Amino acid sequence: MNRVLVTGGQGLIGSAFSDDFTKVGSQNYQRKKYRFDLRNQSSTYSMFDVHRPDYVIHTAAKVGGLGSNINNQAEYFYDNLMINTNVIECCRLFKVKKLIAFSSTCIFPDGLETLTEDTIHDGQPHMSNYGYSHAKRMIDVQIKTYNKQYGLNYVSVIPCNVYGPNDNFSLEHGHVIPSLIHKTYLAKNDNTNLEIWGTGKPLREFIYSKDVAKIVEELLYKETPDSIILSPDKSVTISDVVDIIVDEMKFKGDVIYNTDLPDGQFKKLTSNERLKQCSDVKLTSLRNGIRQTIKWFNKNYDFARK
Repeated sequence: MNRVLVTGGQGLIGSAFSDDFTKVGSQNYQRKKYRFDLRNQSSTYSMFDVHRPDYVIHTAAKVGGLGSNINNQAEYFYDNLMINTNVIECCRLFKVKKLIAFSSTCIFPDGLETLTEDTIHDGQPHMSNYGYSHAKRMIDVQIKTYNKQYGLNYVSVIPCNVYGPNDNFSLEHGHVIPSLIHKTYLAKNDNTNLEIWGTGKPLREFIYSKDVAKIVEELLYKETPDSIILSPDKSVTISDVVDIIVDEMKFKGDVIYNTDLPDGQFKKLTSNERLKQCSDVKLTSLRNGIRQTIKWFNKNYDFARK
């Protein structure tokens, strides 16, 4: 029986791996929750020593929203660099058969018309998440060097904006969709206006967390390219997302766009051609994914991360 270790198993992506992950080939996957500080080398080694994994799906990261990234650049860089370095080194020490490492589309250079797997290092990332972006970009560098020197088998998956159940719904530290859901929830309950940062015009791509898990389940035991972008065929504006959330949550108040606050990067549009060659997973529509996320948030409000 092969053993699969999912780092960040209580986070948005890690928690999306379902119990029927056991059906992949003839392998077995058991959900067990442990807490280790992956920023610490000895703690990370202990985690690997406990589990002795054959395969590693590395989703653990320190993440946050626009405001938090702008104000804590060094912290995001340091924590994520340490996490990734320790996990990758332990994959070498414990002779892991394959590492699937999660990166982010924020690693791409700002201003490119279309982002592809081959353009990661063609310029500087956007300044709004400079520290986090560079730490995530280093995953691509680190695992390639480990492959060349030690033969580490890997694939770097680069999802666009992931959302879904068990997300971080914090107004300050959450990403676009979860923080907007929480903000709308509060505005509806308090009978106040809904204020949105910026103009609402930036373009984004979103992918549902359970779809990400299904794709990775497909990639785990097959031959794959060294990097794959995970994204849908269609991009939307932030105001499109707001409209869906307002509609699904039946919010009747005014929606106000505060143009004195930053938009962040104007657009991050990717090519998913390589994904189409590697996976047959049918992606959940944005509206249906948001509906399921709202349903989960309402049901689990008392203990949801917020």
